[in-house]
Amino acid sequence: MAWIKTIAYGEASGRLKQLYDRVKGPDDNVDNIMMSHSLRPHSMEGHMALYKNVLHHTGNRVPKWFLETLGVWVSSLNACGYCVEHHFAGLKRLLADDTRSQAIRAAIEARAPDKAPLEAKEKAAMVYARALTERPSDVSQAAVDELRRLGYDDGEILEINQVTAYFAYANRTVLGLGCSTQGDELGLSPGNSEDPADWSHG
Repeated sequence: MAWIKTIAYGEASGRLKQLYDRVKGPDDNVDNIMMSHSLRPHSMEGHMALYKNVLHHTGNRVPKWFLETLGVWVSSLNACGYCVEHHFAGLKRLLADDTRSQAIRAAIEARAPDKAPLEAKEKAAMVYARALTERPSDVSQAAVDELRRLGYDDGEILEINQVTAYFAYANRTVLGLGCSTQGDELGLSPGNSEDPADWSHG
Protein backbone atom coordinates (compact mmCIF):
# COMPACT_ATOMS: atom_id res chain seq x y z
CA MET A 1 0.00 0.00 0.00
CA ALA A 2 2.85 2.43 0.84
CA TRP A 3 6.53 2.37 1.80
CA ILE A 4 5.86 4.07 5.13
CA LYS A 5 3.67 3.00 8.01
CA THR A 6 -0.03 3.74 7.55
CA ILE A 7 -2.96 3.40 9.92
CA ALA A 8 -5.94 1.42 8.65
CA TYR A 9 -9.48 2.67 9.10
CA GLY A 10 -10.24 0.07 11.76
CA GLU A 11 -7.23 1.14 13.81
CA ALA A 12 -7.77 4.89 13.57
CA SER A 13 -8.86 7.08 16.44
CA GLY A 14 -9.24 10.74 17.32
CA ARG A 15 -8.70 13.31 14.58
CA LEU A 16 -7.55 10.70 12.07
CA LYS A 17 -10.75 8.69 12.52
CA GLN A 18 -12.81 11.87 12.06
CA LEU A 19 -11.03 12.63 8.79
CA TYR A 20 -11.30 9.05 7.58
CA ASP A 21 -15.05 9.21 8.19
CA ARG A 22 -15.19 12.30 5.98
CA VAL A 23 -13.23 10.81 3.07
CA LYS A 24 -14.24 7.16 3.14
CA GLY A 25 -16.24 5.41 0.45
CA PRO A 26 -18.39 2.29 0.55
CA ASP A 27 -17.46 -0.36 3.12
CA ASP A 28 -15.29 2.16 4.99
CA ASN A 29 -12.76 2.17 2.15
CA VAL A 30 -10.13 4.92 2.36
CA ASP A 31 -8.01 5.48 -0.76
CA ASN A 32 -4.34 4.66 -0.23
CA ILE A 33 -3.27 8.18 -1.24
CA MET A 34 -5.26 9.51 1.73
CA MET A 35 -4.10 6.74 4.03
CA SER A 36 -0.50 7.68 3.23
CA HIS A 37 -1.11 10.85 5.29
CA SER A 38 -2.27 8.93 8.35
CA LEU A 39 0.77 9.71 10.51
CA ARG A 40 0.11 13.43 9.96
CA PRO A 41 -3.67 13.88 9.70
CA HIS A 42 -3.29 17.64 9.27
CA SER A 43 -1.59 17.07 5.91
CA MET A 44 -4.49 14.83 4.83
CA GLU A 45 -6.86 17.62 5.75
CA GLY A 46 -4.90 20.09 3.61
CA HIS A 47 -4.70 17.63 0.72
CA MET A 48 -8.44 16.94 0.73
CA ALA A 49 -9.36 20.61 0.95
CA LEU A 50 -7.19 21.35 -2.10
CA TYR A 51 -8.43 18.32 -4.04
CA LYS A 52 -12.10 19.01 -3.35
CA ASN A 53 -11.91 22.68 -4.27
CA VAL A 54 -9.77 22.22 -7.38
CA LEU A 55 -11.71 19.31 -8.92
CA HIS A 56 -15.08 19.07 -7.21
CA HIS A 57 -16.40 22.53 -6.37
CA THR A 58 -19.61 24.05 -7.67
CA GLY A 59 -17.74 27.29 -8.44
CA ASN A 60 -15.71 25.62 -11.20
CA ARG A 61 -16.85 26.24 -14.77
CA VAL A 62 -14.62 23.88 -16.74
CA PRO A 63 -16.53 20.58 -17.08
CA LYS A 64 -15.54 18.11 -14.39
CA TRP A 65 -14.87 15.36 -16.93
CA PHE A 66 -12.28 17.58 -18.63
CA LEU A 67 -10.64 18.48 -15.32
CA GLU A 68 -10.31 14.71 -14.78
CA THR A 69 -8.87 14.41 -18.31
CA LEU A 70 -6.21 16.95 -17.39
CA GLY A 71 -5.51 14.92 -14.26
CA VAL A 72 -5.01 11.74 -16.28
CA TRP A 73 -2.80 13.64 -18.75
CA VAL A 74 -0.55 15.18 -16.10
CA SER A 75 -0.37 11.88 -14.19
CA SER A 76 0.60 10.04 -17.37
CA LEU A 77 3.32 12.61 -18.09
CA ASN A 78 4.61 12.03 -14.55
CA ALA A 79 4.36 8.22 -14.96
CA CYS A 80 2.00 8.01 -11.97
CA GLY A 81 -0.03 4.91 -12.75
CA TYR A 82 -1.96 5.17 -9.49
CA CYS A 83 -3.49 8.54 -10.39
CA VAL A 84 -3.95 7.57 -14.05
CA GLU A 85 -6.07 4.57 -13.11
CA HIS A 86 -8.08 6.36 -10.42
CA HIS A 87 -8.85 9.42 -12.49
CA PHE A 88 -9.39 7.61 -15.78
CA ALA A 89 -12.09 5.60 -14.01
CA GLY A 90 -13.57 8.89 -12.84
CA LEU A 91 -13.32 10.35 -16.36
CA LYS A 92 -15.15 7.36 -17.83
CA ARG A 93 -17.92 7.60 -15.25
CA LEU A 94 -18.41 11.34 -15.79
CA LEU A 95 -18.18 11.27 -19.59
CA ALA A 96 -20.47 8.22 -19.87
CA ASP A 97 -19.02 7.42 -23.30
CA ASP A 98 -16.61 4.49 -23.27
CA THR A 99 -15.55 4.88 -26.90
CA ARG A 100 -14.64 8.54 -26.46
CA SER A 101 -12.99 7.88 -23.10
CA GLN A 102 -10.79 5.17 -24.59
CA ALA A 103 -9.87 7.42 -27.53
CA ILE A 104 -8.84 10.16 -25.09
CA ARG A 105 -6.72 7.66 -23.16
CA ALA A 106 -5.10 6.36 -26.35
CA ALA A 107 -4.14 9.92 -27.33
CA ILE A 108 -2.73 10.51 -23.85
CA GLU A 109 -0.67 7.33 -23.95
CA ALA A 110 0.61 8.29 -27.43
CA ARG A 111 1.51 11.78 -26.11
CA ALA A 112 -0.66 13.11 -28.93
CA PRO A 113 -3.43 15.28 -27.46
CA ASP A 114 -4.09 16.67 -30.94
CA LYS A 115 -5.47 13.21 -31.83
CA ALA A 116 -7.94 13.19 -28.93
CA PRO A 117 -11.67 13.72 -29.61
CA LEU A 118 -11.59 17.14 -27.96
CA GLU A 119 -12.32 20.73 -28.93
CA ALA A 120 -9.45 22.96 -30.03
CA LYS A 121 -9.46 24.88 -26.76
CA GLU A 122 -9.33 21.63 -24.76
CA LYS A 123 -6.35 20.46 -26.80
CA ALA A 124 -4.68 23.81 -26.11
CA ALA A 125 -5.32 23.33 -22.39
CA MET A 126 -3.50 20.00 -22.61
CA VAL A 127 -0.56 21.67 -24.36
CA TYR A 128 -0.45 24.24 -21.55
CA ALA A 129 -0.67 21.51 -18.89
CA ARG A 130 2.19 19.58 -20.51
CA ALA A 131 4.43 22.62 -20.57
CA LEU A 132 3.60 23.46 -16.95
CA THR A 133 4.33 19.85 -15.96
CA GLU A 134 7.54 19.30 -17.91
CA ARG A 135 9.01 22.79 -18.36
CA PRO A 136 7.32 25.11 -15.87
CA SER A 137 9.86 27.91 -16.16
CA ASP A 138 9.30 28.05 -19.93
CA VAL A 139 5.58 28.83 -19.66
CA SER A 140 4.99 32.35 -20.93
CA GLN A 141 2.13 34.82 -21.09
CA ALA A 142 1.68 33.77 -24.71
CA ALA A 143 0.43 30.37 -23.55
CA VAL A 144 -2.23 32.01 -21.39
CA ASP A 145 -3.11 34.41 -24.21
CA GLU A 146 -3.66 31.42 -26.50
CA LEU A 147 -6.09 29.82 -24.04
CA ARG A 148 -7.94 33.12 -23.81
CA ARG A 149 -8.01 33.47 -27.62
CA LEU A 150 -9.60 30.04 -27.94
CA GLY A 151 -12.43 30.89 -25.57
CA TYR A 152 -11.39 30.32 -21.97
CA ASP A 153 -11.95 33.19 -19.58
CA ASP A 154 -9.37 33.98 -16.94
CA GLY A 155 -11.22 32.10 -14.19
CA GLU A 156 -11.27 28.96 -16.33
CA ILE A 157 -7.57 29.39 -17.07
CA LEU A 158 -7.00 29.49 -13.32
CA GLU A 159 -8.93 26.21 -12.97
CA ILE A 160 -6.74 24.57 -15.64
CA ASN A 161 -3.63 25.88 -13.89
CA GLN A 162 -4.75 24.64 -10.48
CA VAL A 163 -5.70 21.15 -11.66
CA THR A 164 -2.31 20.83 -13.36
CA ALA A 165 -0.51 22.03 -10.23
CA TYR A 166 -2.59 19.81 -7.94
CA PHE A 167 -1.69 16.68 -9.88
CA ALA A 168 2.01 17.56 -9.71
CA TYR A 169 1.55 17.44 -5.93
CA ALA A 170 -0.62 14.31 -5.88
CA ASN A 171 1.67 12.42 -8.26
CA ARG A 172 4.72 13.17 -6.14
CA THR A 173 2.89 12.14 -2.99
CA VAL A 174 2.08 8.77 -4.56
CA LEU A 175 5.41 8.17 -6.31
CA GLY A 176 7.52 9.32 -3.39
CA LEU A 177 5.71 7.11 -0.87
CA GLY A 178 5.08 4.05 -3.04
CA CYS A 179 1.28 4.11 -2.95
CA SER A 180 -0.40 1.28 -4.81
CA THR A 181 -3.99 0.75 -5.86
CA GLN A 182 -4.19 -2.48 -3.83
CA GLY A 183 -7.46 -2.40 -1.90
CA ASP A 184 -8.67 0.82 -3.52
CA GLU A 185 -11.96 1.13 -5.36
CA LEU A 186 -11.14 3.01 -8.54
CA GLY A 187 -13.09 5.98 -9.80
CA LEU A 188 -14.78 7.16 -6.63
CA SER A 189 -14.76 10.90 -5.92
CA PRO A 190 -16.57 13.49 -3.81
CA GLY A 191 -19.92 13.71 -5.57
CA ASN A 192 -21.48 16.63 -3.74
CA SER A 193 -19.94 19.63 -5.48
CA GLU A 194 -22.40 21.98 -3.79
CA ASP A 195 -20.84 21.42 -0.35
CA PRO A 196 -17.08 22.04 -0.10
CA ALA A 197 -17.08 20.38 3.33
CA ASP A 198 -18.52 17.09 1.99
CA TRP A 199 -15.49 14.93 1.17
CA SER A 200 -17.24 11.55 1.09
CA HIS A 201 -16.35 9.33 -1.86
CA GLY A 202 -19.20 7.61 -3.62
